[in-house]
Amino acid sequence: MSAVKVAVVGAGVIGLSTAVCIAEGLPFSSVTILSEKFSPDTTGDGAAGILIPDVFPDIPLQRQQRWFKDTFDHLEGIIETPEAPEAGVFFSSGYCIYIPFVQGNEEIPNHKFGQAFTSIKCECLRYLPWLEERFRKAGGQIKREKVTDLQQLVNSYDVIVNCSGLGSRLLVGDEGVYPVRGQILKVHAPWVKNFIGGGDGGGRAYIYPGIDYITVGGTRQVDDWRLEVDMKDTEGIMERCCQLEPSLRKAQVLEEWVGLRPGRRNPRVECEWLQAGERRVILVHNYGHDGCGITLSWGTALDAVGLVRKSLLEQPTNAKL
Repeated sequence: MSAVKVAVVGAGVIGLSTAVCIAEGLPFSSVTILSEKFSPDTTGDGAAGILIPDVFPDIPLQRQQRWFKDTFDHLEGIIETPEAPEAGVFFSSGYCIYIPFVQGNEEIPNHKFGQAFTSIKCECLRYLPWLEERFRKAGGQIKREKVTDLQQLVNSYDVIVNCSGLGSRLLVGDEGVYPVRGQILKVHAPWVKNFIGGGDGGGRAYIYPGIDYITVGGTRQVDDWRLEVDMKDTEGIMERCCQLEPSLRKAQVLEEWVGLRPGRRNPRVECEWLQAGERRVILVHNYGHDGCGITLSWGTALDAVGLVRKSLLEQPTNAKL
């Protein structure tokens, strides 16, 4: 039986997760990642990487819960192995607090409420190279190239998996994908041990201790394509975060970073057919996770693999997995 040739477009956390799941989970597959950018130049490389789920409006809650649980279980499994430090995955505890508390139409001054919990932190600067090595060990191949037309891949592959994130706006003409600009700071403050999220309603504020630095953020600026650091945003981030943790005023700023999240009303995890001449191939989409890319990465990758398998079984002219 000849191998089914699979192209995964995109090498962010969604693309790499999907490629690994296909390479390891589907026998008789030959998987190639095609991407212009790899770590440390992906959006995920600047993400704080803490697993905190959001809710998307038009996807059944049970499916979203499965995505989160599958990702959490996958990362927890890594934590239980000696590879956890290399993969940049560890448990992290902290607080989400909110100031002020609003009751009815009245604001109660100086009243704090929130929750304490433990989650998982996944640092893509370590995790993505670790995933890439795992992909290579599974027999996967990597090509550094920019894909501008999926039609050009039809004659070379049996399955195309689109994990191009914000690039899907042009690659597949999805105008429902939009940039969500995020700016963060990486600071040296080793005395801060627990994450803190929340703020005073003036903007997003979070402090996430990591292995080598603390991520301090951030912004959520919709339809903003700017990749330059904005000093006003930097000042606002520091002011909001110092309200949560005053000792950060003494922290050394190591780096300022800007990235564009692939915003979408709902992640697109679905399948269709791509026709080019007389040849028809499977096209699976897995993109549009907004700020939940790391949080849902393994779960949506497993869903994508299921769509590939089901589609191959429904197309008798293609090899079966």
